[in-house]
Parts: sequence; C-alpha cells; structure tokens
Amino acid sequence: MNAKRLLVLMLFVLLAACEEKPSVTAGFAGLGQASDAFATVSRGRPLVFPQDHAAHDGYRIEWWYVTANLTDEQGREWGAQWTLFRTALRPGEEQVGWNSPNVWMGHAGLTSPWGHQHTETLARGGIGQAGVQAEPFRAWIDNWSLHSSAGAGLQNLHMQASGKQFSYALQLSSKGPLVAHGDQGYSEKSGQGQASYYFSQPFFQVTGEVQSAGQRFNVTGNAWLDREWSSQPLAADQQGWDWFSLHLQNGAKLMLFQVRQAQGDHYRAGTWISAEGVPTPLDATQIKLTPVTWTVQQHGRKVPTAWRVEVPEHAVDVQVTALQPQAWMATLFPYWEGPVSLSGSLVGRGFLEMTGY
Repeated sequence: MNAKRLLVLMLFVLLAACEEKPSVTAGFAGLGQASDAFATVSRGRPLVFPQDHAAHDGYRIEWWYVTANLTDEQGREWGAQWTLFRTALRPGEEQVGWNSPNVWMGHAGLTSPWGHQHTETLARGGIGQAGVQAEPFRAWIDNWSLHSSAGAGLQNLHMQASGKQFSYALQLSSKGPLVAHGDQGYSEKSGQGQASYYFSQPFFQVTGEVQSAGQRFNVTGNAWLDREWSSQPLAADQQGWDWFSLHLQNGAKLMLFQVRQAQGDHYRAGTWISAEGVPTPLDATQIKLTPVTWTVQQHGRKVPTAWRVEVPEHAVDVQVTALQPQAWMATLFPYWEGPVSLSGSLVGRGFLEMTGY
C-alpha cells in the first residue's frame, strides 16, 4: 500500500471507529452520528437532471450503486456489483489538490456459480484519482468506471471493474424511466427525521463479459442503479439495514428496505414499480420481512440468507434465497451483498444487501 492509500485508509478509520462492532450510538459505519454542519435533506426538493447524477457538495455521504443479475451461455447464474462512495470530511465544495474535503471508496463484487469474490479501493478527492461528472456522465475510481456517451444520461452505460482474480465489462441500456422513491425522491429512514434523496434506474438490460479465475464468460441479464445522498441517513439507535431490489418476471420491480432499530419495530418502506415505470410508495403497514435461514459467514458474522417477503396489496408472497450464501464483503465497513432468486406467488431475481450484522 503506497503512502497516499495509507492516508486515505487512516481518514476512513477516523471517520468511524465502529467498523468491527457497530455501536448503537452511531449506527452502521457512523451513519447515525449527528451532522449539523452538513446540508440537510428536506422534503419538497425536486430532483434535477442531469445535475443530480453528479456529486453533491455539502452533503456528508452519497453513492452510485449498480447490481446486475446475469446468466452465461450455459444458463448459469452470476451477480455483479459496482459501487462508488463519496464521504466528506468537512462541508464545502470540491477543491483541486489535497485541500479537497472528499474521500472516495469503491467496491466491486462478482458472484459466480462457484463462489463470491470482491475487492475494494480507496482514493483522495481533488487529485483526479476518483470523481463523478454529470454530462457526459462519468463515475470513476482508479481504472474502474461507470460512464455514458454525451447526451445519454443514465440510459446507456458502460461498467467495468477488476479484482485480483475477477473482472467484468458490461453494457447497460434502458428505455424505462428513472424512478423516485419515497415522496418524489425524499426517502425517510426513521421516524425521527433521518432521510436521504433517493432515485433509481431499475430497467437496465445487460450484455457483456465476466472473467473469473482465468476464464471468460459472455453474459446477459438485467441491472439496477441506485443514487442516494444524505448527511445523516440513520438515527443513532439504528444498527444497519436489509435492502432488496427485485426484478419480477411480469416486468414489475420492487424495492424494499428495513432499517433495524436497537429497540422496537424496525423502520420499513419501499416502492412498487409497475412494468411501465410508475412508482407506488409502500409503508411499514404494507410490508412484512421475515428471516427464514441464517448462515454463518467465513468471517464469523451470522446473516439471514433466505427471507419471506410479503406485500399483500401487490400479491407478493415469495421466498428470497441467496444464490451464494457466502457473499460477505470483508471491506473497511463489512456487509453482505449478493444476488437472490424468488419463488412463490411471483418469480424473479434480484439483489440483497445487509449491513450492521
């Protein structure tokens, strides 16, 4: 590790000392810590494109996050993840050089029929090593990138990343609309006012190539992109979240999450997205999430890798099952992330993310 990467690593550690055992006073990865100096998330702010594809100075944390469910030419299932995080050490605009307030973190994962691989990279803002621009859209960290051509917005993207023994290069295209979650993009995460701005592009079709352990495979499938930014997305007594993005065979999409409370009922919400892209917000009274099977990971964490998911108003009563139960992301802030299949009243596939375990 060179000196610059060591410095970035030290900055992330200083941001949250709760990486190994999330504290009930800080939430997962410090996201429950007070953030009065940063910009606040307020109901009624309209989403504006293409500006909101880029970074948001003044907010403490945001991410660009893609998950792809893939099938190779032999019919085997794969999953790919690409994520770029921006974290601000202090409020203020991006600056050139080491006066930049931003640090960046990239995660890439590939789930194959034979297991799960992942990698992580860190960067300092202001020196060109990582960043995001709105038009033409480009997000990058080192040689990983998620980018479009001029005028394409988020409708056509190229996504690439690589780790020690894996890589992928995927083309994503969509004719469906961007989808705002919550109240026109204002997504509450607690009953105490914590919220984020949150929208998705869940209608990507995918073609491309994955490489694992020296072998290359042509793949096709579908993908889901999430954009979210905030300054305090969790309350102090929230320990982490369980998040589902589901592609249903009938063309509809379903996003659900619960933020787990240290005491009391977990906070739940979601969005039902019709095949035409029309969103319907869901609240806790409409959602039931029940862990079915727990799996101990290689790093000693126990997580639920099969769930019963119920949304009666939309005839959803399914079991969501991990393609590879051992999909632990042993990153600076560790979590579980992997592709899932659906069986029951509806069929489909998607992704599950679980933090704070």
